[in-house]
Amino acid sequence: MIQIPDTDRDAQLEIGGRAVRLTNLSKPFWPELKIAKRDLLQYYADISPALLPHLADRAMVMKRYPNGAAGEFFFMKRTPSPRPDWLTTCTIKHSSGNVIDFPVVDDLAALLWVVNLGCIDLNQWYATCDDVDRPDYLHFDLDPVPGAHWKQVLETACAVREALDALKIPSYPKTTGSRGIHIYVPIVRGPLQKQVWTFAKEFAKALEAQHPELITAEYKVAKRPEGHVLVDYNQNAWGRTLASVYSVRPTPLATVSAPVTWDEVVAGFRMPDFTLRNMPARVAKVGDLFRPLLLERKRLKLEKFLK
Repeated sequence: MIQIPDTDRDAQLEIGGRAVRLTNLSKPFWPELKIAKRDLLQYYADISPALLPHLADRAMVMKRYPNGAAGEFFFMKRTPSPRPDWLTTCTIKHSSGNVIDFPVVDDLAALLWVVNLGCIDLNQWYATCDDVDRPDYLHFDLDPVPGAHWKQVLETACAVREALDALKIPSYPKTTGSRGIHIYVPIVRGPLQKQVWTFAKEFAKALEAQHPELITAEYKVAKRPEGHVLVDYNQNAWGRTLASVYSVRPTPLATVSAPVTWDEVVAGFRMPDFTLRNMPARVAKVGDLFRPLLLERKRLKLEKFLK
């Protein structure tokens, strides 16, 4: 088990023959919780056996918080230089013509290197680097519109599950770590990202029609009805990302995007139930509840739902 040095100075670790320099270890990232940068690094080291398989071979969009969770942040796609010569990158050409080399977090050394840049949460690509246009999962981001309550988010999650179950589509929930719930569906890789997005849109619109008093799928923020829960399909668009499973979020309680069981959704879990401090112990007890997303069996053949 890797231990992050308890020092005010910078440190260098040797991990699998790779040197990783860690800086500003004593910098407060959650001052009220007495959580420093070293604690964030230690969390990711501890959770890495469950986390890394979900990040491997995927481009990572960096969201950097150099001054901690309450500080300003900025997004960064291009891998900064200088960088370790052992760091893997994923080259993706965008419609603008830009060619961007994203970092890939495929081992513990790369994980700690990225987190050391001030990345609190991790935002990986939906498709692997060998074919960035064909994802191997789709998802729905359940986000409360102003005026909606947590109970409505839980009700919406159950409605999404019921509709997916009716189509014999497996689904796996996780907390966003912020205000909502993510629901993931592992798919057989094949359909293009635009086709995945189209299916998600049609599904969300059908749910909106079935539950008009609870659910909205409205794309435009100004048109979303108050007191509803958004079933956001648009996060399936090419190049969009969500916080990875097991990501710490920059919230006042250092909550985590935690996989949960459907029984826990029905029972009404609360977001503060899952934090940087208790997530490793939970995973040690229940295992990786998102492991089905790594397996080939029980993946949805989305083509049969495409027009």
